Order: sequence, then C-alpha cells, then structure tokens
Amino acid sequence: MSDTTSIAPLEARRKLMTEPDLGAGNFLDHAFAANPNRNVPFVFTHRLDHRGKVSLRGHSLKDLVALRDRYARWYHTFGVQPGEPVGVVVAEGLEPLIHFLALSALGAIPAMINDAMRPDVMIRYLNHVGVVGVVADDTTRLASAYRADPQSRPRFLALAAEVQAFDAESAGLPEVYPYKHQADDIVALIHSSGTTGTPKSTMLGHRQFWDGKQPRMIRFPAEPGDRLMSLMPHTHAGGLSYFLTATLLGLPQVIMGDWRRKVVEPVMEAFQPTMLASFPRTYVELATGELPVKGAARVHSWFNTGDCAHYGHIRRLVTLGERPAGLIKPWLLPSEAAAEKALPGSQFIDGLGSSEMGMALFGQVTTPESERDDRCVGKPTEVVTAAAVLDDDGRQVPDGTVGMLAIQSPSRTPGYWNNERLTASFELNGYWLTGDVARRETDGRFYHLDRTVDVIDTSAGPVYSLLLEEILLADCAELVADCSVVGVPAAGGVGQAPVAVVRLQAEAAGTSGEAVAERANKALADAGLATLAAVRVAVEPGDFPLGPTGKVLKRELRTRLAGILEDAGR
Repeated sequence: MSDTTSIAPLEARRKLMTEPDLGAGNFLDHAFAANPNRNVPFVFTHRLDHRGKVSLRGHSLKDLVALRDRYARWYHTFGVQPGEPVGVVVAEGLEPLIHFLALSALGAIPAMINDAMRPDVMIRYLNHVGVVGVVADDTTRLASAYRADPQSRPRFLALAAEVQAFDAESAGLPEVYPYKHQADDIVALIHSSGTTGTPKSTMLGHRQFWDGKQPRMIRFPAEPGDRLMSLMPHTHAGGLSYFLTATLLGLPQVIMGDWRRKVVEPVMEAFQPTMLASFPRTYVELATGELPVKGAARVHSWFNTGDCAHYGHIRRLVTLGERPAGLIKPWLLPSEAAAEKALPGSQFIDGLGSSEMGMALFGQVTTPESERDDRCVGKPTEVVTAAAVLDDDGRQVPDGTVGMLAIQSPSRTPGYWNNERLTASFELNGYWLTGDVARRETDGRFYHLDRTVDVIDTSAGPVYSLLLEEILLADCAELVADCSVVGVPAAGGVGQAPVAVVRLQAEAAGTSGEAVAERANKALADAGLATLAAVRVAVEPGDFPLGPTGKVLKRELRTRLAGILEDAGR
C-alpha cells in the first residue's frame, strides 16, 4: 500500500459536517469533491494467490466513481427510474456497495439482500417490496420461481456478471446525474432475518441515515496510519454506515465478505488494521482459543454494533494491540492523545444499534482497566433526543425498573416499506420501540437485558437470557466458548424454563451437558440468577445454528428444543 495518505484534511471534514444536502444517497460525490487525495487508493479488497498469500487491491475515490457510473449506465439502459426499488442479491464485500452507489445515483432504491437468504423467503420478500428488477450472482432459482408465478416476475432478472462486463461506452445517463436527493427520499431497503416469515423491510432515508454521523468526521480515528477492517455484512445498514463514514474520511479500509476467523485472520495480518468493525460473531471467534496477536498488533479500537457483545469475549480482545493513553472514549481524534505514551491493550466500543435506529445510539467503552459491568450499554449518544424505558402503556418506568427500550432520534427509520401497520406497532407515545428489554439507572446509564422476543417467561417471573449467557461466558470460560440460552416449555406444562446450548472450549472437548450444567448453575446461583433446566452440548455446526450475519438463531433453537424437558422427565 502507498505511503501517500488518502485521508481527507481536517478542514474538509469539518465542512462535510455542515453540508446541507449531504446524505446517504450522495456521500460519494461529496467525498470526491472534498478530498484532494481522491486518486489515492483507500478501499481494499483481498484475494489469496496460488501460494496462499494474501494480496490487497486498492480503489481510489476516482475509481469508485468510475465503477459506479459504469453500473449506473447499465441500470439506466434497463429503464430504472427514480423511486423504483431494485433487488440486489450479490455476495458480501465491495460489490453490493457499488450497486448501492449506482442505483442511488439514479435516484432508485436498492433493496439490499443477503445472498444467503433462502430462495423461497427471498421470492416472498422481493414480491413484498415490489422490485422492478433483480441483479443476482445466481438467477437460476429465482428464474424457476418466476416461471411458476409469471405474474410476479419483475421487468428484468439479470446476472451480476452481465453488469460487470457491460460495455458502457455507448450507453448514456439521465440528463440530471447524479440524482438530486431530497431530505426524505428513501435510499435503501434493508431486510431483517425473516426466520418467522417474510422479512421486514427497513427504509433508510437520505438525510435520516446521515443524521448522527456528522460528529464522526472529526471524532472517528482518521489519522495517518489508521486503517479500518470492516467485517460488517455490506448488505446491512451496519456495513453501509461504516462504508459511508470511512469514504467521507478517506480512511483506508479493507472490505471483507466473510466474517469467519479462518478467512479474517490472514487478512488482518496482511492489512494490519488499527480498528475493526463487526457484529459480535467475529469477535466470538477471535476471542476463542489462541488470540490473533500478530494480526491485532496495531489495533487500538474494536467497534461492535447490532447485538451487544459479551464481556467474556471483550475482556480477552482488549488485551491485544495498543492505544494512545488518552483514547478512552469512542471517536476521539487520536492526535489529541498521540503525544502521550501508548498503553498496552485496546478499547472495545460496544454500540447498541439496529437498521431501525440508523446507527449505534448507545455506546459502552471497555479497556483492560475497566471494571466488569454486565450488559451495560452506556448512555445515549448525542443524536438521541430522548431515551426511555417504557411500560406497555408508553409510560416511563422508574429508574432501576425493567421495561421496553425506546428512543427519539432523527436517525430512526422512516418505517417499514409497504407496511404502515407494522411501522405503527413500533411507535408508542412518540417513541420508537427498539425491540429490547432494558433498565436505566439513576446515573443515566442503560442496561440491555434481552430482546423482547427472547425473554423467558417462567412460573417465577421473567428471566433474561442475556444475563445468563454473560455468566456462562465469563465465569465458566474454562468450559464454554460460546452459548445461547432460550426458553422452552417447562416440565409439567407451567411456563417456560431456561435451557442452554453451548459450544465447548477445545480443552473441554467431551465434557457432558450435565457436567456443564452443574458448573454453570453454581455460577448462576452465586450471581443470584435463575439456573438452567438443561444444557445441550453442540457437537456439529448445525447444533448451533447461525444466520447469514452470524447471529445465533434462537427461534430455531426454541423449536428444536421444545420437548427437551418433557423427554428428560420420562
């Protein structure tokens, strides 16, 4: 990689913070105009050569604009108009981002779809969105489904390879290009997991998705030598958010299409990031077994969003790397602390967020010196105008009381595409319900206890699965590498009971579920928490089912284990 910096000057970054028309639909053009280093490669992809060595390929702002325009010419040739949704079903990495940029430049709405989505679910989702066309790496199954239901077939169904090979020289673009977005224009649709039906389709707005990210132009670490490794799925709002931020900053970033450790670690060693951004799954893998000391040698910050990470994994990761002595909060300028001697270890910024929230709206920082504080997600970020814990009637509950987490913020989604009723179900008393169970303490810090759908309703009252998982991962770490706690019908048919599925540490291979339960229940009882009714040890990968983004599929576990306690009682 070149020693020439690609990072935008600080003055240019300050100006971007106040650009009135900047948003998620046109950030590439603003980055290109503001950054004098537009010819310096800063977006990297990777591949393995025949010897197994990692090689990195860089793209500059100029390269990204040229790629975007070539793809946009293809879409324009197929008649794509402003406001029309188009399905994008391509493998994770840089490629879906180029399609996003091309469609946004035409004023169209990319429906970003994880290519691991089940074909039948994907068809339902595409039909629900009402896409005018689909570009996919593999169109075989989609074409077959549309032949069976020709009425639902969109105008075009094309291979992504056709777009990549398109001869754009003779193709035109609209008279007004790039498209001039209005603040409330929808610029992308992001889907939920869809494990119980047709996935929800979260709308991202042009201004809404940029709101709250402005301070990152001066606070996000973007100094010479900083490098970001983005392990987010880039069909997800999290991946798009970090790409938007890093592109405006000109921050060198490697865009990964795979979150598994066996793929990630060699690229870490080649790229030498100072920051990683990921969902929790990669951090689980990096924190399990021998730590990636070589790849994390320069890491000063780990950024997590979506579901919160577990302390049992965080505490191992922050022993890696080094950080400026003053880098104790997220998004401080490293130059503010660079004069002081570097400290061993790194910081982990655990941000509770979602596509619906528009970004991480809560953040907790953990360093090697931090005291353990299970499930604390910190205080709301400055973009949050109000955060509260509500009861079922929308009234704020007293501090220390458990209720539904709710926020007011300009960064929240405009709602769900083609589903006003669903949107309304998440709105209560002027707040947006995040789908989480939480409590607030008197000092203003929030604690994330569970997802509302994962609370275990026992005969003795609610049990919060994430609290139990924290104990297993932190206090039973000699046995448990990863775990998931779910509620299943209790023996005797009254309420639910907590059951854990665990992945064992390599050194604990062969340990029985009964032995794990004995060790875990002692630790849970010592912590004053509910104990487990049973433990199932995951032997095969399928015993611990993960979704496309690496999230444990608790709904699937509940179905699989529904009869486990009844069977045990026979």
